[in-house]
Amino acid sequence: MMKQTDVNRVRRSVVKHVGSKVKIRANKGRHKVDITEGVISETYPSIFLIEVHDDLEDTFKTMTFSYTDILTKDVRLTLCNN
Repeated sequence: MMKQTDVNRVRRSVVKHVGSKVKIRANKGRHKVDITEGVISETYPSIFLIEVHDDLEDTFKTMTFSYTDILTKDVRLTLCNN
């Protein structure tokens, strides 16, 4: 069972890395996985935003994830060294 303290721990960790480049591995279901890189742009009480640059169209898109996505391992974030 998920505890509020676990969610708070994940939230604090994400807030600490706002502005950092991360590699995102998102489970899309039915054995489909999306892997991309972006920058943690904003955090809110229940969600956080990652801005991803699309090189082909030279645009940015915003991806939204919840802290519970990380706890359930539907989303995995890895800090990039850049």
